[in-house]
Amino acid sequence: MSLDERIEKQINELSKFTATPGKGTTRLTYSKEDLLTRNYMKDKMQEYGLTVREDGLGNIFGKLEGTVKDAPSVLIGSHFDSVPNGGAYDGPAGVIVALEVAALFAKNQLIPKYPLEIVALIEEEGSRFGGGLMGSRGMVGSLSEDDFKRLKDKDGITTVEAMAEIGLDGFLPKKREPMTIKSFLELHIEQGPILEEKDIPIGVVEAIVGLTQLEVTIEGKAGHAGTTPMDRRTDALVTAAQIISRLPGLAIEEGEGTVITTGRLHVFPNGANVIPDKVVFSVDIRSGKEENMNHVISKVRELIDSYQNQGFQTTAEQLLYMPPKILNEEISALMKEISADLGIPYCSINSGAGHDAMVFSDVTDVGMLFVPSKAGLSHCPEEWSDARHLANGVQIFYELAKRLTEVDMG
Repeated sequence: MSLDERIEKQINELSKFTATPGKGTTRLTYSKEDLLTRNYMKDKMQEYGLTVREDGLGNIFGKLEGTVKDAPSVLIGSHFDSVPNGGAYDGPAGVIVALEVAALFAKNQLIPKYPLEIVALIEEEGSRFGGGLMGSRGMVGSLSEDDFKRLKDKDGITTVEAMAEIGLDGFLPKKREPMTIKSFLELHIEQGPILEEKDIPIGVVEAIVGLTQLEVTIEGKAGHAGTTPMDRRTDALVTAAQIISRLPGLAIEEGEGTVITTGRLHVFPNGANVIPDKVVFSVDIRSGKEENMNHVISKVRELIDSYQNQGFQTTAEQLLYMPPKILNEEISALMKEISADLGIPYCSINSGAGHDAMVFSDVTDVGMLFVPSKAGLSHCPEEWSDARHLANGVQIFYELAKRLTEVDMG
């Protein structure tokens, strides 16, 4: 079986672990689908001769030891959770590429000086516990132990309780010392149209957009839908709708590629004949420049606060803040050099999506590759990337990993 056929087979296998069969991939962190996926990946790691462990977040590591005692590891991987009704490639493609790099090390009996570690990260999307990038943020310490334990899903289940339900230990160590990480490499589908439109199979990511996520709560008063006059209402949903409708204009006014999205909204008590007394919704703000992002955050907060004087209680909690990141120039140059040597066309590209790579860039050298997404689609069942392009990523990362781990070819 060829490399691209093996990749496609594994993508298809992982796509079966979904809570919404026939309606895309829904794989929430610490769910039964999570457990099936992690068992599959742990088996693969062991098959390729890696030593497997999980940390107190549920991140999975498969390690090929190096000959240098206590040397830092070269990490390769991505996340394996999904958005609701998402695609099969966002995240898992990067984990599978990393596994295939390890398979090549095993096949060719390579002995590294620095350890090679394949990593499968949890809760990058934030679909269950909010915020996102939880696995990487917990590893580098930007998500504290106390904050992790306080996180709850929409049903009030804490992270530690959810971990226990699938047999994970939420009390194991979470933070990893930066001195144990030599570099981090991540391959991801582009989730946009640029590479496909240019007909270029590899994008070398130079920078990642900054992003923040707010959780906004609007509290009014409940009332009967038929007996409460229109001029006596304090309708939380109407107010939330007014705020949300003004958000796109703030991004357009700011310009510079700034974008705002509200993708999640919960209405309470959610009855057809009850005036809503509380609404909770998300606000996702992204920009390539930190000053633009902060300017829009201030405007959003001002807009939300302006309703305090109209009989409503409003709050805006910042769940995540990540400034724009420039990735390691030396690793980017190496990836371009290797691509050229392999005869694989490439171009430089920036990412408009957040990734675990941006978290690791605060503590180690980071490199990232994109492969084309069909029609630029992502976060939907139609998401698809060519396994041949993913195989290109394996070859590039394999050659790069040999250099970074200083493989003994003797």
